[in-house]
Formats: sequence, structure tokens, C-alpha cells
Amino acid sequence: MDWVFLSATLIAAIRAGTPILYATIGEIFAERSGVLNLGVEGMMLMGAVSGFIVGLKTGSPWLGALAAMLVGGAMSLIHAFVSITLRGDQVVSGLALTLFGSGLSALIGKPYVGVPGVRFTAWKIPVLGDIPFVGEILFQRDPLVYFSFLLFPAAWYFIYRTRPGLHLRAVGEDPATADAAGINVFRLRYLYTFVGGMLAGLGGATISLSYTPGWIEGMTAGRGWIAVGLVIFAFWDPLRAALGSYLFGGVNSLQFGLQTKGVTIPIYFLQMMPYLFTILVLIFATRERVRRRIGAPAALGIPYVRGQR
Repeated sequence: MDWVFLSATLIAAIRAGTPILYATIGEIFAERSGVLNLGVEGMMLMGAVSGFIVGLKTGSPWLGALAAMLVGGAMSLIHAFVSITLRGDQVVSGLALTLFGSGLSALIGKPYVGVPGVRFTAWKIPVLGDIPFVGEILFQRDPLVYFSFLLFPAAWYFIYRTRPGLHLRAVGEDPATADAAGINVFRLRYLYTFVGGMLAGLGGATISLSYTPGWIEGMTAGRGWIAVGLVIFAFWDPLRAALGSYLFGGVNSLQFGLQTKGVTIPIYFLQMMPYLFTILVLIFATRERVRRRIGAPAALGIPYVRGQR
């Protein structure tokens, strides 16, 4: 076995999968509360451009990442207001948010196309980073990758093993019963929609400050849509979401490795595979019977009106 090739592929899979993982975990939180947010792509783009600009102006990628999270969260509140307070169509609102984020990011980022910026540098963890094979893959990464390693198990534990996580799932499954039990449905839906937006913004910043430092228009390249599909692929479970994110990242990076090996599979076929799989997952999961079987939150996408079941 070519260990060098395998190591390089796994490293690339983790780097490419990290932005998708952030966005996917964020969307899991939003959808677990019953709010479907299809604006992930727009929030990632706004996170990418705002993170890059703030990082460039301040010289700190940390401030850039923080700004990206705040911008992503602020955009998600627009969707929350329309879908929760005004009880608007969540699909239409999310699509509008993506269009808005795509256009606004292109406008704001136009003067910064091709401008060198700051980036997160790799941190080698002492001792662990020296472990053969594994150390190079897992313990010589940048801080955003390390944080993602902590995020998905923490998210799983929060959702399935804590009382606030139980409240989150209750709001997404049966908001009327949760409301009768004294849980503030509207507040929790706002909160987790905001959390989802912050993580989507961080996913965008991971691209512009870590994965491919810099800014170009549309640099998320559909990763927000992949994240939406991965939520379903993962059955709304953060651990499965991590596996799916790294799998998609691996498929995305494998195309370059295969070219170096002389494999003659057309590059365009490899490039379209993640997006084709996302479309198939979304088509399959739109069937009501399938949604119930795979464990979709029962109240997903349904506005809550107090007093109605």
C-alpha cells in the first residue's frame, strides 16, 4: 500500500471536510429545533468574505473567524424572523437568504479578489504529532481543524445526553407539547437558528482563512448545499455528520491524487460526484414516509402557532 498517498488523501479529506462539517453541525442544530434553513450557502459566503476582510484589516485570523461567526449569526436572524415570528415559508426564506448572501458577498468582496491575507497556521501537538502516520494526519493541523474535532462529539453529547438537548429535540418533534411543559419554543428556535448561522459563518471563514486563504467570488462552491444534504445523510446525528463531511472532503480531494497516479477517470466526473450525491439524497428524503423512517424532526419546516397542534 502506498502510505504516502493514503496519508496525503486523509489529510486533504480532513482539510476539505472541515468547512462542510461546521456548516452541517450548525444546520443540525437549526433543524433539530424545527427550522429548515436553506440559506447555508449564503451564510457561508458572507462568513468567508467578512472573515477574510476583518482578518486582513486587523492582521488576526482569530478576529476574522469571530467576525464571520457574528455575520453568519446575524444573517440567520433574518431567516428566524421571517420563519418563526412571521411564520413565512421556510424554503422560500432560506433560498432568498442564499441569493442575498451570494450577491452581497460578491459586492463587498470585489475589491479584495486576489489580495493576499492572513491565515491560520498549523500547530503541531507535542508528542502526539510525532506518532507515525496518525500524528501527521490528526495532530499537525491548524486550530480550526482541532476545534472541529472537539465540536462534533460535543454536539452529539449535548443533543442526546443533556437536558437542554432534550428540550431542543422536543421543540423539533412536538412544539405544542414542549410549550405545554414550559419550554419557550420561540426562544429556542431563535437560539438554535442563530447557532446554526454562526457555525455556517465559521465554515465559510475556514475556507478563506485556512483551506484556501484569500477571497474569490463564490468560493464556497456549493458546500452549503452539500451541508444541507449531509444533514439528511447523517440522520441529524453529529457523529455521522463528521463521517459524511470527511467522506465528501475525501472525494473532493481524491481527484488530484488520482491524477498524479495516472488514473484516467475524467476530472469533471469526480468533481460532480459530491453534488450529484447531494441531489439524490435530497430527492430521496423529500418523501414523507422516508422522512419519518430516517428520523427527521416531525415539526421540521412547520411554523408553530400557539394553541394549534
